[in-house]
Amino acid sequence: MLGGIGLGLGYIVPLATLIKWFPDKRGMITGLAVAGFGAGALVTAPVAERLISSVGVSQTFTILGFVYLIVVSGSALFMINPSEGYRPAGWTPPADLPGHHAAREYVLSEALRTWQWYGLWAMLFLNTLAGISIISQASPMAQELTRVNAVVAAGLVGVISIANGAGRFLWAWLSDFVGRRRVFLVMYAVQAVTFALLAHTHSFGTLAFLAFIVLLCYGGGFGTMPAFAADFFGARNVGSVYGLMLTAWGFAAVVGPTLIAHVRQTTGNYTGALNVIAAIMLLSTALPFVVRSPGTRSVGLTVAAGNPSKQVPHPTH
Repeated sequence: MLGGIGLGLGYIVPLATLIKWFPDKRGMITGLAVAGFGAGALVTAPVAERLISSVGVSQTFTILGFVYLIVVSGSALFMINPSEGYRPAGWTPPADLPGHHAAREYVLSEALRTWQWYGLWAMLFLNTLAGISIISQASPMAQELTRVNAVVAAGLVGVISIANGAGRFLWAWLSDFVGRRRVFLVMYAVQAVTFALLAHTHSFGTLAFLAFIVLLCYGGGFGTMPAFAADFFGARNVGSVYGLMLTAWGFAAVVGPTLIAHVRQTTGNYTGALNVIAAIMLLSTALPFVVRSPGTRSVGLTVAAGNPSKQVPHPTH
């Protein structure tokens, strides 16, 4: 429980702070932050492994604890919010990418009363479900589909870890230019095709390449969604608004591996399971077309003239 609380604070607080400092580069900065989150595990795991073999488990916890205390506390001293109304010099919100900036600031309770919050939750859930299905079954799937041994199959885990980290930055950075909805649309479509191809591959090289693409998209969801949430609900309370939205990750971590394992057991092979995920991704492409910012007229709200912080019902209501 303590570890989970620390993990959540370490993940959400830097994101919430960075989004406020970089309203002009939300996708890039959140992608960079969550890529750092993933890279931390890649660095710490081998260090911890060596420490355990040399000084034991208890001493390893003690050493890492002191290192974290110094590094995290020292870094936190630099984490402050910008002044109210801060904007980077010479920057104004771009008019050519509507929906990139919320009409007003929402607190969590207000965000939860909009259907858009649940729409973003569903988008993150579905994207995570696909990627985590591959992560949970990477080794046995490689052994069954390509007939490689367990040692070779284990190498796939390392390959997809790199893709996970790279995707967190690349897709999020791209979303600053083309929009978050377009990025999710492309990720869903790419994964629909990729999972369909995975179901029929028998080459380890091809499987590794296709799995790499899926994990690029998996990481892309985590890199892009914090900026997406800030676009819809404002940057001021994004820590709580997106923090609760991350429960989609937890639910997907249960549903994804369970689904692919159940279909694998029912059909006797991974082909049927991968085709099911492909169909889910194809259906998911409808969501980016439906989800719109709470401040747009398409959801029945308009901005009161002269006061962008006030929302009034659209006449059609």
